[in-house]
Amino acid sequence: MNKRAIVSLKVAVWIACLAPLGVLVYNGFQNNLGADPTATVTHATGFATLRLLVITLAITPLRRLSPRLSWLVRFRRVLGLFAFFYGCLHLLTWLWLYSGFSGAAMLDDLGKRRYIMAGMAAWLLLLPLAATSTNWSIRKLGGKRWQALHRLTYVSAILGVIHYWWIVKSGVRTPINITLVLAILLLARMVWWMRESVNRQARVGSLR
Repeated sequence: MNKRAIVSLKVAVWIACLAPLGVLVYNGFQNNLGADPTATVTHATGFATLRLLVITLAITPLRRLSPRLSWLVRFRRVLGLFAFFYGCLHLLTWLWLYSGFSGAAMLDDLGKRRYIMAGMAAWLLLLPLAATSTNWSIRKLGGKRWQALHRLTYVSAILGVIHYWWIVKSGVRTPINITLVLAILLLARMVWWMRESVNRQARVGSLR
């Protein structure tokens, strides 16, 4: 893929990633955030976080399916950082709009609402990943350690899905689609790991 195409795709990715925020801002100015604007903002930022996390996790399996898709790796970092960005906005809605930056209110919520604990854990796992997203961090940590650290993305996504299931009312099945997609990505990861393990054992056996 030539440089011009990569630049065009990067612009498209940035526009797509900023679209949920743009829609929120536009609807806010139009006073069109529904009967509960706080809930609308919370849900929109939460959905954006989860979707971007899952898309980020899908890049590696897609690259493995076809070498022609190797260019996708160029967008993994920006997608991951945008997931963290929306995660921060999602957290901010709770800190500001729900808790009013009150420590007592936050502690009370954490004690009473398990979905908040799951969401907070998911965000905390994303924090070191965002902090080590630079090329300098990769060189400093070393490729293997950096990759091991960034596998926490899967754990964060799982906690995010749990957060989603716990926050919806009993009987609501809206989280099912993203849960299935994440399950497929996790299964693909496990299959690849087992395949690599078998190949390593075969190579070791051939050297004996």
